[in-house]
Amino acid sequence: MYFCGSILSKFNMRVHFIAIGGSAMHNLALALHEKGYSVSGSDDEIFDPARSRLAAKGLLPEKTGWYPEKITTEIDEVILGMHARADNPELLHAKALGLKVYSYPEYLYEQAKGKMRIVVGGSHGKTTTTAMIMHVLRYAGVAFDYMVGAQLSGFETMVSLSAATKIAVFEGDEYLTSPVDPRPKFHLYRPHVGVITGIAWDHINVFPTWEMYVEQFAIFADLIEDNGALIFCRSDKTCASVAENAKGSLKKIGYEAHPHVNEEGVCCLATPGGSVPLKIFGEHNLHNLNAALLACEQAGVARSVFYAAIGSFAGAARRLQLMAEAGSTSVFYDFAHSPSKLCATTEAVKKQLPQRKLYACMELHTFSSLSKDFLSQYRGAMRHADAACVYFNPETVRHKQLTEISAADVANAFGGDVKVFTDSSALAAALKKLERKQATFLFMSSGNFGGINVKELAEEVCGSGGG
Repeated sequence: MYFCGSILSKFNMRVHFIAIGGSAMHNLALALHEKGYSVSGSDDEIFDPARSRLAAKGLLPEKTGWYPEKITTEIDEVILGMHARADNPELLHAKALGLKVYSYPEYLYEQAKGKMRIVVGGSHGKTTTTAMIMHVLRYAGVAFDYMVGAQLSGFETMVSLSAATKIAVFEGDEYLTSPVDPRPKFHLYRPHVGVITGIAWDHINVFPTWEMYVEQFAIFADLIEDNGALIFCRSDKTCASVAENAKGSLKKIGYEAHPHVNEEGVCCLATPGGSVPLKIFGEHNLHNLNAALLACEQAGVARSVFYAAIGSFAGAARRLQLMAEAGSTSVFYDFAHSPSKLCATTEAVKKQLPQRKLYACMELHTFSSLSKDFLSQYRGAMRHADAACVYFNPETVRHKQLTEISAADVANAFGGDVKVFTDSSALAAALKKLERKQATFLFMSSGNFGGINVKELAEEVCGSGGG
């Protein structure tokens, strides 16, 4: 039996967020506000959608910047976001006053430490897998806390915490916990059910070698509570190796893609009860689905209930999200930015719509993707596309204080006939000139393509010349 954590029993809590404008941070602020906590916060920059969502609840700071005078002994807890720095004046003042300062993952653990914790980790697929678990649990009528890295249909925020729940479902990010805590976030959750969806080198700024990166997943596996379950992608050799070497007290459950067929362009699960049509597609998503099924079973959900629920799962925001469609023209948007995810996503779209030309466009935006030493990892990553282009902003490279890269460097790294753009308006103009009939456009980025409104571009592509 699991019991609610101590923090949940407190009322009239005053919580201050240092860097409240972050994607995860502002969602946690909204969740605590919904619980009745008194919430305040600061940040030196806040963009939409965080700005609008905080403003709607009266939580948007009056002005940007850091103000140590906001930190008083009347505050019960301070939550520190990754966007802040170790020398942040509000953080230093909170420490001087002896206030309890939590990182984001520390706070989530404190809220959920008396509950059954399901944590989904992996270099790719963790958001979608977490979203699937949440979708099924809600369908099954199971109350649960959650934290997920994307906005989901039917869930107002990306974080929810309640005193009445006995299960917590968290997406487990391997990036650093906070400016003052170099541990990966998913090391702090100590799950009862841990999932590893796949391991592909990323975040080279903090894990400069492949071996260091893999080690973080090995540590995650060994932090699963004794007699808990490790669910891992068996077809990923590195995942399988991590599971094999994990502590013997764990129940180790390997999985591959769920059996499926394609029926008239619709991906359908092959189940004992018959075919189950899905709203999603792609081999990688069938892997994610099987991981979610196994995790839900550990939470007591029968397979028949899972199959009844999963057919209505439409995906997470910016995870193969259909932006616009008209006739034989479609536009998808995906969060893909790592080499393995680019390859999996382009392959999935091409297989789903093989009769169409696939125009794939991705943005180099993360620290790893813009690192000259890492570019070679992208060779062949967009080979499933009929035409491919890559965009990057040289100013972003300078802002991240990385070695400059050229369009030629990027083209040589990707190989094939990849076109490279450093001007977003030129990229948009080139895309508009492509033949749109019998065509699929696929945008992939964790950024915003230099300010391109992808939704408007998608509608223009489909509304003018599509067919």
